Amino acid sequence: MSSAAVSVVLPVRNGAPTLESALRSVLASRDVELELVCVNDGSTDATPSLLEHWAQRDPRIRILHTPPRGLVRALNAGLMCARHARVARMDADDEMHPERLAVQADFLERNPAALVGCQVESFREGGLGAGYRIYTAWSNALLTPHEIAREAFVECPVPHPTWMFWRETVLALGAYQDRAWPEDLDLLYRLLAAGHTLAKVPRVLHRWRDHPRRLSRVDSRYGREAFARVKAHYLRRVYPMAGAIVWGAGRTGRRLVRLLADEGLSTRILLDIHPARIGTTWRGLPILSPDLLSERVSAWRHEGLRILGAVASRGARGEIRQALLALGLEEGDDFLMTA
Repeated sequence: MSSAAVSVVLPVRNGAPTLESALRSVLASRDVELELVCVNDGSTDATPSLLEHWAQRDPRIRILHTPPRGLVRALNAGLMCARHARVARMDADDEMHPERLAVQADFLERNPAALVGCQVESFREGGLGAGYRIYTAWSNALLTPHEIAREAFVECPVPHPTWMFWRETVLALGAYQDRAWPEDLDLLYRLLAAGHTLAKVPRVLHRWRDHPRRLSRVDSRYGREAFARVKAHYLRRVYPMAGAIVWGAGRTGRRLVRLLADEGLSTRILLDIHPARIGTTWRGLPILSPDLLSERVSAWRHEGLRILGAVASRGARGEIRQALLALGLEEGDDFLMTA
């Protein structure tokens, strides 16, 4: 494997407790020409002095000190300063495997992908919660570009801190954008909408730390409403459709209907298996049993409608998928899972 040039962008605000272990892991990378761009986003703890100390010891580190402007602007500052064609993400509370950068750089060189991630080992002092374990297992199981694209509207299929991408490709799409929803999903959907391939190396090359102060736990841009809103905004941009049939008349499905309407996409019918809901209406939309699918799906396909699975309860996604596949429907063409 030849040595490849990679810029690692590491934004940090008040990350002193874990920063040195993150820096140490990046600098231990093997078989790459490394540049580590650390963006200090207005830290008030020991972060600035730690960065300066490490930069004096290792010339591969470049530091940008900025006022506290937020993660998106910190990411873009690092991206603009990066000197190499390949850019990798890193967080100040994570640790990367010494082979991660070389393996991902080699993958990008050999495959027609705009972005590649890797599998992760999630960890937390005191142990991981059930939800985080489930997400990690789900994400680690999505390896091929087809699987990643298929699941992209369920959750983020490639954890952001594991990304490596072509710098010019991301800049051509407007880089990261500061909106009222997760910046990683926003960029991921723009890549998909532009026809780019997203991939993943089938190796655990990143240790992903969970803790109570993580931005995704304390910032409203990473809440359920924000996730649902970014999905609704990009659904039709990635998968063109004339209208939606939403499977799920519960809270998740109703939220999706509302947000799709905000984006100018109408829902024609709700599907649900709950006996108390079948035969009723919600906001004027009929709620029907999925048992009627076989007699109606041909007409819906002719009208350019897509079925969107929107039931968040555990196991529902697999059951809905199997029911639709059993009817001869194609995932991605005829239906998508969004929860």
